[in-house]
Amino acid sequence: MKIDPEGRTTQGLTVLLQFVALNLLYVVSCLPVVTAGAATAALYEVTLRYADEERGYLLSGYFVALRRNLWRGTAVLLAFGPPVAGAAFAAVFWLSSGSVLGTVAGVLAVLIAVHLAAAMLCGFALVARYDDPLGRTFRNAMLLPPAEPSRTGWLVLRPVATVAVLYVAPQAIVIVATIGFSVGAYVDALVLHNVFRRRQGTDEPVSPHSGE
Repeated sequence: MKIDPEGRTTQGLTVLLQFVALNLLYVVSCLPVVTAGAATAALYEVTLRYADEERGYLLSGYFVALRRNLWRGTAVLLAFGPPVAGAAFAAVFWLSSGSVLGTVAGVLAVLIAVHLAAAMLCGFALVARYDDPLGRTFRNAMLLPPAEPSRTGWLVLRPVATVAVLYVAPQAIVIVATIGFSVGAYVDALVLHNVFRRRQGTDEPVSPHSGE
């Protein structure tokens, strides 16, 4: 039996294996925790590029993007991570109080946490896509969720849905560990391409990363 390396089945399997390897690289890169921001920005960079007519290299491109986005991706994590955690803690605290005032405060804290989480993910994507000063990146990250609520809302909904699925079916951890992050980021990239196209020409970042 002859295997055609140019056949669709072979190419599809090759791409799948690349996404599996990319997923494992991402998980390992996040293990120090403080590098999770840079790793997420790097993951977004290679998937954004791949989603743009499948150009670029997923694996070698990831290492290049990880070095390039190291300090800026980390800065986004440090800027948004603690406020997200604080708002989430406040939401749990107030919602568990059982009072009307606590419920109102809890709902408000949930909305703040969701907005900040969306802004953080947008920040990673902006670092991945544009060579802009951090101040402008932070500003645009905060402005994108209210400007694109349905699309940026997906960025938060996907990981929340993943956690919910793992809670209901813990065996799904196998899927998450093999392709969950890489394929999820690729789907995010398709959504983000629409966001960036819609925001071109407005007061949004206009200095994209050059190709590999």
